[in-house]
Amino acid sequence: MYAIVRAGGRQEKVSVGDVLIIDKVAVKAGESIDLAPLLLVDGDKVTSDAAKLAKVSVKAEVVESAKGPKITIMKYKNKTGYRKRQGHRQPLTRVKVTAIEA
Repeated sequence: MYAIVRAGGRQEKVSVGDVLIIDKVAVKAGESIDLAPLLLVDGDKVTSDAAKLAKVSVKAEVVESAKGPKITIMKYKNKTGYRKRQGHRQPLTRVKVTAIEA
């Protein structure tokens, strides 16, 4: 059994035991969150109806907070001496899917 869930502005395919990285959520490590299911596949049975998916819950446990890779933004204008350097690391959260209940 697996589900397609909306997590952090993206859609992820998850099954029980999967560890995935999503955008930061304001939950401490060890606590659980619910992910919104968009599709549920159980063997040959595929559920995509919104009324039936309202009864489905996908639970995940927050493992840790993380940061994405460092990216560097450079701005440069020719012949004027203008240079600007900026960096960014996206805050992320690592979660482990604990249950898919239909």
